[in-house]
Amino acid sequence: MKAVTSPIHSASGRPAACYRNRLDVRRVVQVSLRALCGLWLVVALVACAAGEQPAVTPITIRIAGSTSMVPALRELADAYRQRWPNVRFELLGNGSDAGLAELKAGRVELAAVSWQEEDGATPEGLVVTPFARDGIGVIVHPANRIAGLTLNQVRRLYRGEILNWQALGGLAEEPMVISREAGSGTRRAFEAIVMAGEPVTLNAVVLPNSQAVVEQVARRPGAIGYVSMAVFTDTVRVVPLEDLLPTPANVRSGAYHLARTLYLYSRSGADPEVRRFLDFVVSSEGQRMIGRYHVALR
Repeated sequence: MKAVTSPIHSASGRPAACYRNRLDVRRVVQVSLRALCGLWLVVALVACAAGEQPAVTPITIRIAGSTSMVPALRELADAYRQRWPNVRFELLGNGSDAGLAELKAGRVELAAVSWQEEDGATPEGLVVTPFARDGIGVIVHPANRIAGLTLNQVRRLYRGEILNWQALGGLAEEPMVISREAGSGTRRAFEAIVMAGEPVTLNAVVLPNSQAVVEQVARRPGAIGYVSMAVFTDTVRVVPLEDLLPTPANVRSGAYHLARTLYLYSRSGADPEVRRFLDFVVSSEGQRMIGRYHVALR
């Protein structure tokens, strides 16, 4: 007669195999909880490490100088800040000479200069970065349909020798000659290229910036002024000079007479952030932006 084998029971009366299964499940749960806790610990440590990173130091780059260059410099500064948000810019259009004076005095990091004599030496302790070419346009009121002007005719207008536009085929109006303030790079370029050492009439209206010249010419049918190609608008008319308009192609080729190079001056040993901004200005990306206002160098 075969012996009957009874299943082994635990103290609770349940089979031992069932009891062992329950222990295995508990072990799995405990291991999973330990792993989950470990994962949360790693995440917390990473978050703390990220939170403890030192804050990026804010930097201000101050630029003073040519009013003609402000539109292009503003777009360059905005694009630069998108990459390096810790850098802020202060732009002051107060004329090329004033910008250089501010730089030499240490009150700004960069000077925007729109005219430099070809044989002019760079001031000691400064570094010059050419970054664009610019055409200066002679502008009149849209109602003045004069076909064009020669350099000599513009010179005579600014000497006060031509008393009525009709003498040049224009409307029946007395010319209102508009010039720029002393210290303006645009004025220095105009006087060097057009006036050839002759003085501008004392009756000229002197205005503080390019935008003011555009606005005044747009209001006065007999007015004539000169401004950078960066501020041309439909409210005025650009007159051909020696049969040429200040188009990018004519400025780039050198065919257009009233053209100049634009510069940014910095101090020797300038802050690395200033040098990085200058590198951005002459980069392919920076030059594409400049091409919307002036003529890029590359």
